Amino acid sequence: MKKILFSLVMLISTSLIYHLKGQTQKVGNGNFFDTVVNNHNQIFQFSGIPSAVELVLKYCKAVDFNFYNLQNEWQNKTDGSFRDFDNKELYGITFYQKFNLPRDANFPMDSLFQTIENELKSGKKVIIALNMDANWSIFVVYRQSQDGEFISYSKFGSHTLIVRNTKEIVRKSNGTEIMTYRTPTRS
Repeated sequence: MKKILFSLVMLISTSLIYHLKGQTQKVGNGNFFDTVVNNHNQIFQFSGIPSAVELVLKYCKAVDFNFYNLQNEWQNKTDGSFRDFDNKELYGITFYQKFNLPRDANFPMDSLFQTIENELKSGKKVIIALNMDANWSIFVVYRQSQDGEFISYSKFGSHTLIVRNTKEIVRKSNGTEIMTYRTPTRS
């Protein structure tokens, strides 16, 4: 049974990479967040959530580039969620789960997008779950483009993924949840 489950996971992962190929690229224009992302790895198949939290901790300079404690603890936990990090302080950074709501016609899409925009304007990043081909993957919203779209990064092993149509993906999913954070110097 474990072999079948592993094979299914690998097939889905391969499908996800193939689907994302047209929307992804290696990044590295020299700014600090690019450096953080390019020097980070998602080390387990199902460690996307702690991987994204580690990216934020590295971006905030709360931990060094070699920090993988959260993923090493999580490993391939399949029943985890943003709730595992909600209202949790890690290395001086406190994380908050937001928009854990039914994904339907009543989802407050405008409020979600405004929250992300406000976080980006204050110099922060936002952790977001994106539904990619019926599989939820974890990304970090990096910035907003001139046309108003959100650009998000993720890792698949050492491969850096970039999605330039985050809002479109969220709309197709009828919403999503995010994680924001507060630092001691930024509230």
